[in-house]
Amino acid sequence: MNTAKLEMMVGTFMIIGILCLGYVSIKLGKMELVGGDYYTVSAGFDSVSGLKPGARVEVAGVEVGKVDRITLDAKSGDRALTYLKIKTGVKITDDVIASVRTSGIIGDKFIKLKPGGSDRMLKNNDTIRETESAIDIEELVSKFIHGKV
Repeated sequence: MNTAKLEMMVGTFMIIGILCLGYVSIKLGKMELVGGDYYTVSAGFDSVSGLKPGARVEVAGVEVGKVDRITLDAKSGDRALTYLKIKTGVKITDDVIASVRTSGIIGDKFIKLKPGGSDRMLKNNDTIRETESAIDIEELVSKFIHGKV
C-alpha cells in the first residue's frame, strides 16, 4: 500500500512537470495553439526577397504583428502576396503604406506600416493597396558596375 501511494505521487509529479515543460516551450517558442487575438490583412509586393514567414510587422518601430505566410499571387502570377497577422487592438487605416525593410545593414527583413490619414480602418481579410518592395542591393550594384545608373 505504501509503494502504491509513493508511485502515485511520483506519477502525479511527473505529469505536472511535463505539462509545465510543454507550457514553457510553447511560450518561449512564441507558438500559438489557438488562433490568438489577431486579424489578417494581405498586401501584394513586386519583390519580398529575404522576407520570411514569422517576420515582424511594425508601426512606428513597435511590433504590432507578424508575417503569417507568403505566396505567389494567383491573379497576376508575378507578384508576391503576403498575409499579415495584426494584433486585434491595433487599428490600421485603409490608406496605410506597407514596405519591406531591413533592420540594420545586413539584418532581417520586416514589414513597416506607415499609417495614412483615412478614417476607414482595415478589417479581417482586407487588402493593403499601397506597397513598397524591398530594395535589391545586388541589382543596384549590377547597374552601377555596368553603367546603367
